[in-house]
Amino acid sequence: MSGTTVLLDMDGVLAEVSQSYRTAIVDTCHAYGATSVDLNVISEWKARGGCNNDWVLSLDLIKGDANGQKDVTLDQVIETFEQFYQGHDGKPGLCDLETLIPSLATLTELHRRTQGRMAIVTGRPLKDCIKFLKLHKMDHLMKACVCMEDGPPKPDPFPVQRACELLGVSPGPNVIMLGDTPDDIRAAIACGCTGVGVTTPEAAEELAEQGKPHDEAKLAVAMKECGVAVVLAPGFEKLIDMFPENP
Repeated sequence: MSGTTVLLDMDGVLAEVSQSYRTAIVDTCHAYGATSVDLNVISEWKARGGCNNDWVLSLDLIKGDANGQKDVTLDQVIETFEQFYQGHDGKPGLCDLETLIPSLATLTELHRRTQGRMAIVTGRPLKDCIKFLKLHKMDHLMKACVCMEDGPPKPDPFPVQRACELLGVSPGPNVIMLGDTPDDIRAAIACGCTGVGVTTPEAAEELAEQGKPHDEAKLAVAMKECGVAVVLAPGFEKLIDMFPENP
């Protein structure tokens, strides 16, 4: 495999979000009576696919719970979710708990080997995406960002196609989409690109404690079932090997 361009999902790939976005989903669901929802339930839904918008996922989980408030609206869910995630009334938001998963050295080397052909392809709102990139001093490494507001979410191929357009490259096997869910991989494959997976840190840690390899995680198995090229460990240092040195 020889890549020339890399597209990066954000949550679970660049940003460790088990205590931020994932916890915001759990807290929002519990606020509306859906107390059966936990991180494992979220992983199960993400593994099925079609769950790239955490606001919509929260609403679906609430309405799917036996005790969830059935008349809750998406607007209500968004407001509650954002209060947990962004913080409100002087209380810090869960977003403050996010950390960068890969090393800045890994990202810098990828930037060098791709000659700057790097973009973010995420379901996050643009403001949350830019905030994270700037906070971790890597906004200069990303030539483009395709976010929630730009069009249909993954697994629709639109975000991947749009990122290629912004980078000035044609979709193809040399364009590698790195993600942590089946939606990322399906979006890549749908437009002829290569889907490469990465296991989230919390899933890898849990499996390590059980003496199992990271790629036995639920989301990793689901990505294998939909045609992922390979599933890398958190931090994805080995992704560099897929991008040969420039002559």
